[in-house]
Formats: sequence, C-alpha cells, structure tokens
Amino acid sequence: MTEVGDMALKSQIAVVTGAGRGIGAAIAQKLASLGARAVLCARTRGPLESTAAAISRTGGRAEIAECDVTDVQSVERVAAWVERTLGRIDILVNNAGVGDFGGPLHQMPPDSWDRVLNTNLRGVYYCMRAFAPMMIRVGSGHIINISSLAGKNALPNGAAYAASKWGLNGLSYSVAEELRKHNIRVAVICPGSVDTELSPHTGRDPSKMLQPDDVAHAVAMLVTQAPQSFASEILLRPTQKP
Repeated sequence: MTEVGDMALKSQIAVVTGAGRGIGAAIAQKLASLGARAVLCARTRGPLESTAAAISRTGGRAEIAECDVTDVQSVERVAAWVERTLGRIDILVNNAGVGDFGGPLHQMPPDSWDRVLNTNLRGVYYCMRAFAPMMIRVGSGHIINISSLAGKNALPNGAAYAASKWGLNGLSYSVAEELRKHNIRVAVICPGSVDTELSPHTGRDPSKMLQPDDVAHAVAMLVTQAPQSFASEILLRPTQKP
C-alpha cells in the first residue's frame, strides 16, 4: 500500500454516483482532497451543489453531472460529456443505491422491487458499460462498487436489497477478472451498518455505527494501492455492534 499524500491522485478524474449526500458525498470529498477532479453524479442538482461547495471550500475541484443511473441514455450522456470535456476517467465509484426495508418479500409491490434492483444492480451495469471502455483505451483504472454486508448475509424484511447486493458482488468479482488484463482493478466494499438516511436505524445506536467517512477511507486505500497489488474486496464492520 502506498502512502496517501495530499496529491496522490493529482490529474486523475473520478466519477462518483450518488454523490449528493451520505457515503457518496464523503467519497467525492475524500478523492478531491487527494487531488482528483471529482465528477458528482445524482438525479437532482441541489444536493450535488452542496457537495461541490464543500469540495471547493477545501481547495478541491468538482464538476456536477445530473444523472439517473437507472436510465441508460442518461448514463451514456454523462460518459460522453466526461470523455469530450475531461478526456479520460481514472476512477469510477458506483455508490448510488436505494433500499426498501418495509416488510417480507411476499408483501413487496413489484414496482418497489424494480426500483431497488434497477438502481443497485442495473445502474452499476450501465455505468460500467459506459465508462470501462475509456479505461480500456488508456490501459488503467479503478472501478469500486459500494455493496453491503447484506450481500453476504441474510436480511429479513430487506430481501430485495440483499438480492441486489449479492448480485452486485457476483457482478464485481466477474468483471474484475474480465478487466484485469487491461490493468483495471474492480473492487467491492461491503460496509456494515452506516449512519445514513438509507440505513434502517430501528434498535441501533448511531454512535456505534460506521460513518460515511469510514467508507471513503476504504475507497482511498483502494485507489492508492501499489501497482502490483489488488485488494478486490473490503468487508467493513463497526468496532462495536450498534
């Protein structure tokens, strides 16, 4: 592992989905603090402007790109804009995600199932399909998919979310093997309970939960690895059970 310096990612372009709040905002701010030019993606502009302002206050660089990861044309438009205006992409963080923890699967409406799977799994496919060719052309890059420990364990009353993350893990492991020959490292981060709007907090102590910055730290570790190493998966747990 190389030492993370202030400009470890100087001149690199990092695209982060779901960058308006929570984990995505923390990741974008961390990458910008390391010198990357962050492209902030989400469906609505307001939260992205808040993240961009936070990055600017610390001397970082950020661009805003409204994008709905469930819409292939929206993703392709952003990818074309990145290639046209910035010329390359070095880091893609697929963080955008939604959850539904309202009850057992047999009571879940089909449109809720579609919303979870389309965002958490199909959206990652769209983004990798759009951005990986740019990395292949330059022969390097990092793709980091933000999964969950729910992709490793049972999650009663959150079966669709768990299914999307189990699927995301399998997708990530497989694409990692496809892209290794192009010097592109695909990794997955599986956090446990993170104190965000997405997490179901019932019965949990937020002070013991992971924070978005903890996930951002793991991302920074992955994108500053020495060239000969490849950490393909990080399981991230709170020190104390919430």
